[in-house]
Amino acid sequence: MKTFCIYKSYNELPKDWDNLAVHDIFLQTDYLKALEEALPNNINLYYIGVFKEHELVGIAVVQRVQLYLKDMFRQIEVSCAKEFFRSTISRIVKGNVLVVGNLTHTGQHGIFFNTEKISVSTYLDAVFLALTEIEQDIKLQYRKKIRAIMFKDFFENDSIHLEKEFFKKHRFSCVSVQPNMIMDVRKNWASVNDYVNSFNKKYKDRYKRARRKLNGIKPVEMQKEDLKNHSRTLHDLYLNVSNNAKFNTFILPENHFYNLKVNLKDSFRVFGYFLNNELIGFYTLILNGKNLETYFLGYDAEHQYPNQLYLNMLYDMAKYGIENNFKTIVYARTAMEIKSSVGALPKAMVMYVKHTNGVLNTVLKQLFKFMAPTQKWVERHPFK
Repeated sequence: MKTFCIYKSYNELPKDWDNLAVHDIFLQTDYLKALEEALPNNINLYYIGVFKEHELVGIAVVQRVQLYLKDMFRQIEVSCAKEFFRSTISRIVKGNVLVVGNLTHTGQHGIFFNTEKISVSTYLDAVFLALTEIEQDIKLQYRKKIRAIMFKDFFENDSIHLEKEFFKKHRFSCVSVQPNMIMDVRKNWASVNDYVNSFNKKYKDRYKRARRKLNGIKPVEMQKEDLKNHSRTLHDLYLNVSNNAKFNTFILPENHFYNLKVNLKDSFRVFGYFLNNELIGFYTLILNGKNLETYFLGYDAEHQYPNQLYLNMLYDMAKYGIENNFKTIVYARTAMEIKSSVGALPKAMVMYVKHTNGVLNTVLKQLFKFMAPTQKWVERHPFK
């Protein structure tokens, strides 16, 4: 008997889906609806339900990602050597990739199962069979071959690492990725003043200096109509930051933030930074139980350094988390050094990946080291 079912839209999901995904907003139908309605052009979604005697006991979110050079590498001016390197990578990894997880957000937000009802190995076997069926469907419907499959973003203590036989059997490699920067909110931080007072003198002075440099820039929470009216500016500010990344896999559409607000309501917050009524920066938050998840942001490069916009955003994220009684603030990956300077700690993460071409699969692990090289950075220790 078939133990899984594949769905192609949130509105096809079984009624028990949200009951199983109650712990993680990124697996719930409100978020999946918002994501479907505002996906990057090169991503579409599949959902897997794993059943035991007609009872839903496991779920998985799968993204089909079409990787192309223009999406992966967006900075136009490059040397001949870099262009050759980019073209080589593009030839190997371009095309259709299946991601078990969420490429638009850091963390393990792709799988969940009831450990009292199904074992890890039985669950993974069902998911892999479903992935094979999705591969066949894509080949039949789109005439495209899946080039690679990945299970995305696991902490080192995740129980999935005990399933060595599964990953060995299907020829997946375990690849290190950039750490997730996370700050635990201390119990004695009743206000942002308590947070600042826990800094040593150097970082307390840095906080005060950054706040002074705002020079009249006001952070204001933006509501649904604000997001609609400022959608073009928000997208341009987002692109200012996104286009400076060395490697990307997607571009968010202009309606992304508005759609999240419509569907997630108060669980999605957007704060804009205004100077003389002009929007010059913003950051977004997703309220995920007791975890405050920082999401995408953007800013005008002209004001970034003189006004220390990015650093002030990190402080404001911490302020929101403390004042609203969150246990952790998930700052996600990238910019590890400056995030550590506000109190976030690096949590190592890995993913499992395979290329469907056997020869290329043997070199894929090394390729990922080139694509996401280990960054040398100095971890800061701001607290007394």
